[in-house]
Amino acid sequence: MGAELITVSCDTHFTHLAWHTVEKELRDVKFKMGSDKTGELARSFGVYIEDAGLALRGTYLIAPDGKLLFSEVNFLNVGRNIDELMRKFKAALYVSKKDEGIPSGWNEEGDLTLKPSAKMVGKVHEALANDGNPA
Repeated sequence: MGAELITVSCDTHFTHLAWHTVEKELRDVKFKMGSDKTGELARSFGVYIEDAGLALRGTYLIAPDGKLLFSEVNFLNVGRNIDELMRKFKAALYVSKKDEGIPSGWNEEGDLTLKPSAKMVGKVHEALANDGNPA
């Protein structure tokens, strides 16, 4: 899909190795894993918890030009759903090329989108029920 996935945590690279070799959920992971053991990157994204030495679970989609396309921050013990992250990733790519809005039920190109306009204000629900056209 033209993207590079990199995970970064405040864990050391030794902890990443242990996760990769022992934890069955991560055993087949092929993407890069980076270590931010000083918390510098987590601080720059505003997710570092100073008194705990931990970082909230942040997910960021950054375009090659450095523009932030999507961000989501979860609390420490809330897992992320890869299917929903992929939906949002595809949506961010789609809207970066189009002047359209992506409803929550959108999954891929060809699904219903909404065209922002003054006619749409207060009529999103109607538009979703009428193939994108407000009544």
